Parts: sequence; C-alpha cells; structure tokens
Amino acid sequence: MTYSPLALDTYRLLGRSGLRVSPLSLGTMTFGEEWGAQEDESRRIFDAYVDRGGNFVDTAGYYADGRSEELTGKFAQAKREQLVLATKYSLTRKAGDPNGGGNSRRTMMQTVETSLKRLRTDRIDLFFLHVWADTTPADEILRAFDDLVRQGKVLYLGISDTPAWQIARLQTMAELRGWTQFAALQVEYNLIERTAERDLIPAAQALGIGVLPWSPLASGRLSGKYASGADQHEPGGRGPLLAASGSVNARTTAIADEVKAVADEIGATSAQVAIAWTLEHSAVVSPLIGARTMRQFDDNLGALGISLEPAHITRLEAASQVEKGFPHDFLATPFIRHALAGGTTVLPRRTAQAITG
Repeated sequence: MTYSPLALDTYRLLGRSGLRVSPLSLGTMTFGEEWGAQEDESRRIFDAYVDRGGNFVDTAGYYADGRSEELTGKFAQAKREQLVLATKYSLTRKAGDPNGGGNSRRTMMQTVETSLKRLRTDRIDLFFLHVWADTTPADEILRAFDDLVRQGKVLYLGISDTPAWQIARLQTMAELRGWTQFAALQVEYNLIERTAERDLIPAAQALGIGVLPWSPLASGRLSGKYASGADQHEPGGRGPLLAASGSVNARTTAIADEVKAVADEIGATSAQVAIAWTLEHSAVVSPLIGARTMRQFDDNLGALGISLEPAHITRLEAASQVEKGFPHDFLATPFIRHALAGGTTVLPRRTAQAITG
C-alpha cells in the first residue's frame, strides 16, 4: 500500500457533524507571555499554521487569564471566515467569586459574552465545557448550550475532561430532548496516558463524537528530551518540574526510549512519532499541538508526513500498555467469550471486537 502523507488542508469531519477541520489543531494555550510565547512569536506560529492550510484553532478564556483569546482574536480577525475557532468555559481566575467558574448557565453565558469580545467575532464555532464540576444539573448545562446555539452565538458543542458515563448521559439526554448534541471530545491521550481507551474513546465512537487529544507529547515527555541520556534541563524546559512531581519515572522513560528508537529507525523525531501514533486511532480527528516556538511548531507539523508500520505501532503499544480493568479484562477472558458465543465466531461491527469461542 502506498502511504499518502496528510496535510493541514486534508480536512476531516468532526464527529457526527458537517464541520470540516484540519488533522492537527493549533492549541493556543502557549499564546501570551504568562504561559508561553511572546506576541511576535505567537503571531508567526499562527500565520504559519493558517498559511499552510490549517483552519482549526483552539483556545480558552482561562489560558493566560484571557490573553490567549485576545491574541487569537487579533490574529484571526482578517481571516475569520476561513477558520474554525474553539474556546471553552468552566475555569476561572477570579479569586473569591464562587460563580466565576463551574458549569452553570450563569458561568456559561458570562464566559461566552467575554470570549466573543476577546475573539473579535460574532459567533464561536465550537464551544466546550472545559472541566466537569459535578455541581450543575445535566439539563441546565444542555439547555443553556442549546439556547446559545439557537441564538447563533455558538455553532457546535464540545466537552472536555469529563467522566465517560456523564458524557454518555448528557449526549443521550440531548438526543432524546431534541437539544444540540456534542460534536467533539477533548481528552488527554498519548503513549504515556492511554487510560482514555478504557471508556472515554469507546463512548465517543459509539455516540458520534470526534476525539481531539490534548497533550499528545505528554507535557513534552515524548519530545525526545526525556529519553535515556537526553538533556532535560535546557533553558525554559519543564524537566525539573516534571521530575519533582514524579512525572518522569522508569515507565515514562522506557516509553520515551521506544518512541526515540522508532523515530531513529524511520528518520523522524520523537515528537513526530508520538503525534503520528495518536492519528492512527480511528476515533481521533485532530490532535492539539501547542508550540512555544516556530522550531517546535515545524517539528510537530512534520508528524503529518510520518508513516508508522504495523510493527512500529505494536512496539509502541507494548511499551505503553495499560490495564483496562474491570469489566473490560473480565469480558475479554476466553471463558466469558466462549460462553457468550457458544463456541462460535461472531463477526464484529467495525467498532467492536469479534466474540470468538
């Protein structure tokens, strides 16, 4: 089979919607002096992404206390109609205000109005619940979302960092009541953090929700800097902080080493291999890349030209495997699978495994 490299202008449909987005989305959490790049460097990264056909830009009012949205809106203004702008609500930087954050209708409506002004636009293409708070009734969230869609201030809905059972409940409730359903799910997903494979990603597949992995490089741990013998203390790096928090350990180093080994074999960088691996999953629509420099951006973008052989994927997944836990491990036992099918073979749906006796 001949491999055809992806490109930013090879667009994909987002979940069960007609929205077309690039196979890598530009995360702008790094835009702004507080958390990442200065305005000039942020502008260079933004322009390079759009000029190469990228159309999917992700931000949040929480990032850099609104600075990320402000810069994104400034950069996007002249090219607004060709872009899909995504932002989020839930988190607050307002100390002492109990209604500044959370998932309530009040917080949602306030955040939307502020985000529209910062982004210099009349609508938000994709609006996310950022973090699940477990303090707001599901129907309050969904009805408020639907009201925003009916008002034309929001076009599509997304959800992030929420338990799978809540996502399934919300999506089903929206469907039954005729409210706008979710088109996108953001989850942390990378070779170090694969637990989303237990329930979150299967739920998204079953419910028609496109998966957008954040932190595909695991906070830089899969960039190559944390492989054995690499310098983890480069200026501006997060090595000391990650090491102090226990995030760099024997398991993460072993995974980083395998990523680097595959990268060396195919003439790529570790970051490109790590991002390319997320793109191999059928549920993944567009991983978020968040670069602080043009060098990092160019390197990340190279993932679209990477072709991982089945043997490479097998090695990477063997090095990074996680236990599925109950009931998944129980349901996969030969005894149960034999009993479910009476010793026969049942052909699977495309998103399920065969039950083989």
